[in-house]
Amino acid sequence: MQSYWFGDVDDGQCTPFKGEAGAVASRVRTLRGSMDGFVPLDWQLAVACGACADRADYLLKLQNVCIAGSELAVREQYAGKDVELLQMVRTLDEMDTVINLLSERVADWHQIRHPSFSRKYRRTPAHVLVKSIADRNRGGAIGKVAGEITNLADTRTALAREVSGRACAVMPNTSALIGGLVAARLLSHAGGLKDLSRMPGSAIQVLGTRTALFAHLRTHAPSPKHGIIFQHRRVHNAPRAVRGKVARVLAGKLAIAARLDYYRGSLAPAFIDNAQICIDRIGTEPAGKENESQ
Repeated sequence: MQSYWFGDVDDGQCTPFKGEAGAVASRVRTLRGSMDGFVPLDWQLAVACGACADRADYLLKLQNVCIAGSELAVREQYAGKDVELLQMVRTLDEMDTVINLLSERVADWHQIRHPSFSRKYRRTPAHVLVKSIADRNRGGAIGKVAGEITNLADTRTALAREVSGRACAVMPNTSALIGGLVAARLLSHAGGLKDLSRMPGSAIQVLGTRTALFAHLRTHAPSPKHGIIFQHRRVHNAPRAVRGKVARVLAGKLAIAARLDYYRGSLAPAFIDNAQICIDRIGTEPAGKENESQ
């Protein structure tokens, strides 16, 4: 039997499928078959089956089915539990970029108006510097801009808390290992929870190191040992001699955690406890022992 979008053909007998374009589109997604003995589709076959009146009617109905299938795929894409989290964390990263750029611009502006403002003050944390500029220039244009930057920074802080909380709900195991904010950034760079769950540990380990990775390929610079996961204390607090191994082990555990989050969607306390013990043990190994294990 050969199955087509408009019906089934078996021993020369055709049974048309009755339903709206949406139902037909859903049917198409379930069709499976072997290419052995497959007969290419001809619009005349659909006419003979009674699914359409002529070629123009066939093309019109096929177009409606394709549109319905696209709409169904879009609805499913935006129904994922990680879709809103992706937008939230990308907004957070863009807010960081905007705040940093505006802070630099306001500092340059303030330096023009106050030549005694030395570059040494750039060592001051950005949020403290901007607040100081806002306080010293109340009522002026630069003071208003600095005040808006401060307000935007407060909004950014609130959004970061929301992102962390949502990540703990969407990715409970990954968040338990590295924290909600870092987990959300991994999700963003991977493109979604499904894509992250399909990544091997070696790919997760270098997520966020695109520039360094291409530099390694082009100029044979040292290969990156860790990307976003460097933000986690277990990696950046590890001794330099074993930091690469800690990142490798952590990335392997994250690959498992992402699969648990995607396919199970609930926290696995036993896995988290064992993973943390393993990562902590690797981080405290002497450099000599780490080298021997390689």
